[in-house]
Amino acid sequence: MTAAVKGPASYFPSIEKKYGRPIAEWKDLIRASPLTRHMELVAWLKSEYGLGHGHANALVAHTLAER
Repeated sequence: MTAAVKGPASYFPSIEKKYGRPIAEWKDLIRASPLTRHMELVAWLKSEYGLGHGHANALVAHTLAER
């Protein structure tokens, strides 16, 4: 039996379905951005790509945690 995904990654299936891009592509965009602060990146994803706050926040949190 597999454990349920928790935390930011729990949003990933709905992000891919709603916005039509794989998570790896979103993470690449975040890493390539000149912005470095969490909320700056969230605001950028919301304004440039139309992501909702929760989805943008989950992507940024997960990506920045990998650094």
